[in-house]
Amino acid sequence: MGQREQWGTRFGFIMAAVGSAVGLGNIWRFPYMAADNGGGIFFLCYLFALLTAGIPIMILEFGMGHKYRGSAPLTFFRINPKWEWLGWWQVLVCFFISVYYVVVIAWSLSYVMFSINQAWGDAPKDFFFGNFLQLTSGPFELGGINTQILLPLALAWIVAFVSIYTGVKSGIERVAKLLIPILFFMVVFIVIRGVTLPGAAAGLNFLFEPDFSRIFDYKVWTAAYGQIFFDLSICFAIMITYSSYLPKKSDVVNNAFTTCLTNCSFSLLAGMAVFSILGHMAFTQGVAVEDVATAGVGLAFITFPAAISTLGSAAPLFGILFFLALAFAGITSLISINEAAIASIMDKFEMGRKKATIMYTGTAAVCSLLFATGAGLYILDIVDHFTNNFGIVFGGLIQVLLMGWLFNLNTIKDHVNPISDFKVGNWWIFSIKVITPLVAGYTGIMTLINDIKTPYAGYPQDALFWMGWCVLIVIVVGGVLMASRKWKDEQTLVKGGVSFDK
Repeated sequence: MGQREQWGTRFGFIMAAVGSAVGLGNIWRFPYMAADNGGGIFFLCYLFALLTAGIPIMILEFGMGHKYRGSAPLTFFRINPKWEWLGWWQVLVCFFISVYYVVVIAWSLSYVMFSINQAWGDAPKDFFFGNFLQLTSGPFELGGINTQILLPLALAWIVAFVSIYTGVKSGIERVAKLLIPILFFMVVFIVIRGVTLPGAAAGLNFLFEPDFSRIFDYKVWTAAYGQIFFDLSICFAIMITYSSYLPKKSDVVNNAFTTCLTNCSFSLLAGMAVFSILGHMAFTQGVAVEDVATAGVGLAFITFPAAISTLGSAAPLFGILFFLALAFAGITSLISINEAAIASIMDKFEMGRKKATIMYTGTAAVCSLLFATGAGLYILDIVDHFTNNFGIVFGGLIQVLLMGWLFNLNTIKDHVNPISDFKVGNWWIFSIKVITPLVAGYTGIMTLINDIKTPYAGYPQDALFWMGWCVLIVIVVGGVLMASRKWKDEQTLVKGGVSFDK
């Protein structure tokens, strides 16, 4: 196994890590999750989840990757060979997310062009479901591949492929250092203009004013913790992989805090951008904000276009900036998701970067075509629900249980503290061992019970089985099968995890 690649600069690593954390989760998911879960109370639960799960797990994963110098499967193998399967569990979660995630990026790229002349007209809902997606009547009625989505889908895959193919420093880091600052500038511009619009205050009140009657609603807590896992790219291989490329003397704890807080700040900005304009839309129509905030992907692709149309001559600019920001955020996250899987393939099979990139992206690109069909939205919704609420949450639960109770966390603490300005201590260990397992376990189990009792979103049981439960089966069984394959030189691999500290 050759010398591991490294980031060129600390700024480059931070931009790449932030680029992974800041993604569709912040713009596409966060606003509608807030709208669907009590507005401000969701944000408070989200902040609690950040402090008790997001930051502690980010420090844990940065420490694991930096100390053991490998992708998720290799890192878990070096910690304990019996835990390698969990690394592959996380890699397979990455795979399933990447094949539908890229389609939302393709939608965003299409809407950049649609924004020029507001192609959705006076009926953005009919345009999105009918003219654009050509949505069929159910998840089993594919209806063929939508050629409108095919070109932007190919473009998204090409950008991700080239970024990873050219390497960590020359590809991933360069793209992140270019796109992330541009992304922040665009969103800040939207916020500054949005908050000055008539009615913006009502939208912001809807986002921030907490409904304390929902404080004990497990669905709100499930959504908040799931959003943290999805937002920060934790518990599905990415941050372990990215931190494995850090130089020896890197402030691990500071990097983790910077990544988490930057991501949270961006979520706040994205929420303000969306809800200030939704508030203006509600004001112009003389209705309440909750009456115009559509849950699901419709918030970004139906409600927001309708809101943009109320901005007069500024509508094209706002539309282009919003959907370009959505695409940029998605691209940087897609790159990280793919890199986590590709690095794992490189480590396990001792395969070169170029060959592994071609093999993985080729396979994932073909699989993503399923989501470009007329039934793509249905399939996306089901796969997204199961991978996030079960694949990521239960994978994260197992990770913190193993690392918190069967592994000596002081090993990671003693590794990160000497090289970090901010030291972790008992608060960090308590969060990993107690708070995160309790909350994640409770919310995950309650979601599981609810899904067993009531079919998710009213989908047919056979669709949920094949597109949801079977995805989870593939993740678990696939993880075990991949771990059962022997490494070429296991003694060297085990030693490789500790040689960095010598």
